[in-house]
Amino acid sequence: MSQNETADHKDTQDSNRHPEDTAAEHRDDAAVQDQAAEADLTGQQDPSDSSAQLEELRKQSDENYQRFLRVQADFENFRRRTRQEKEELSKYASMQLIEKLLPVIDNFDRALLATKGATDNAEAFIKGVEMIFRQIEQMLEQEGLKPMETIGRPFNPEFHQAIMQVESKEYAEGIVVEEVQKGYMLKDKVLRPAMVKVSS
Repeated sequence: MSQNETADHKDTQDSNRHPEDTAAEHRDDAAVQDQAAEADLTGQQDPSDSSAQLEELRKQSDENYQRFLRVQADFENFRRRTRQEKEELSKYASMQLIEKLLPVIDNFDRALLATKGATDNAEAFIKGVEMIFRQIEQMLEQEGLKPMETIGRPFNPEFHQAIMQVESKEYAEGIVVEEVQKGYMLKDKVLRPAMVKVSS
């Protein structure tokens, strides 16, 4: 084929192409040119901008590290204070109860002093001891201590310690008939189970 025939054939192909195909090729060429221009701009970025960004990141990193050190120090101080408070609380946990017992001890001293050299003062001494006993009961009750009610109740191993089984005409089998030693509850917890005798 001659050059003239080749040119005529190309012109014929160009004339037969759809206008939309031609427009799409122009858009693709424009996009390629935009990408190339953007790449050129990126490659021409000022090095001072990168240095400024790096310095800003380094500054933020230092600030975060200092903040971390402060938080860590605060936590260590809190843990140390908590440990000291716990040790002190354990050391002086009974102080409040002992302070409440001091008046009871004072009354015992007075009762004993009143009986010295006396021969017919037994009744007054008994009354004094009873008063002191009631005072102790009230003080312990304020702390949440309560005696268990056991006699006539069904035996419960969570609250009772059976030391003997006895025959009983008054109670059915498995009922507490006698209390040998009082049991106590401290609020909702068993402080000491009651020692009891149970009907067989």
